[in-house]
Amino acid sequence: MNDPALVVRGLVAGYVPEVDILNGIALEVRRGEIVTVLGPNGAGKSTLIKTIAGLVRIRAGSVRLFGDEVGGEATHHLVRRGLAYVPQVRNVFARLSVEENLEMGAFVRHDEIGVDRERVFALFPRLKERRRQRAGTLSGGERQMVAVARALMARPRLLMLDEPSAALSPKLVGMVLAKVREVRDSGVTILMVEQNATAALAISDRGYVLADGRERISGPATELLANPEVGELYLGVRKRLA
Repeated sequence: MNDPALVVRGLVAGYVPEVDILNGIALEVRRGEIVTVLGPNGAGKSTLIKTIAGLVRIRAGSVRLFGDEVGGEATHHLVRRGLAYVPQVRNVFARLSVEENLEMGAFVRHDEIGVDRERVFALFPRLKERRRQRAGTLSGGERQMVAVARALMARPRLLMLDEPSAALSPKLVGMVLAKVREVRDSGVTILMVEQNATAALAISDRGYVLADGRERISGPATELLANPEVGELYLGVRKRLA
């Protein structure tokens, strides 16, 4: 079994004093995995990864990243530890070119970034074609590629994605998620929040289903896809009437 990249235990957090969105969540991501977090709107999925990324204050519990306790650390410190986070919205610098976005992704580094820039261009060839184009003029799928590519410029060991397929056509969903799998195959561990549960679980190793700020079901992705409770409550599958 691979060593854990991320271990969350008893995590409690929220945006407003005395109102908890996360109510004791436990979660683990092993090195080399894709783990998807599912659940209905308001379950706490986005709050979970924002809290891990240092954007929401932790009220209780622990977050261990590659063996070190990092709960409460500032986001830029976590980036230096090997964590990258791609939010669902406002995830590119719209007025900057594709290439300038990639340069911004390497802001924590003080070495030559040319090799990494060519590496992400090899992963996302379309971005190389549009390297001089403003990111705000790209299609939705291309902007998601820019957001992921920019995060990779920091050389993360763990990449967290919040709804990478949001508002994309079915064809683009498949393309973006295929790129997510390629990123994992390149050696980056991935924790992903997704509403498109069936497509996300198809590329994942394991998954967690949240409800009311707690993990309700977890297990291998194939088991979650076959679980009738998950199918009925979260994947939009309904039992046929006899």
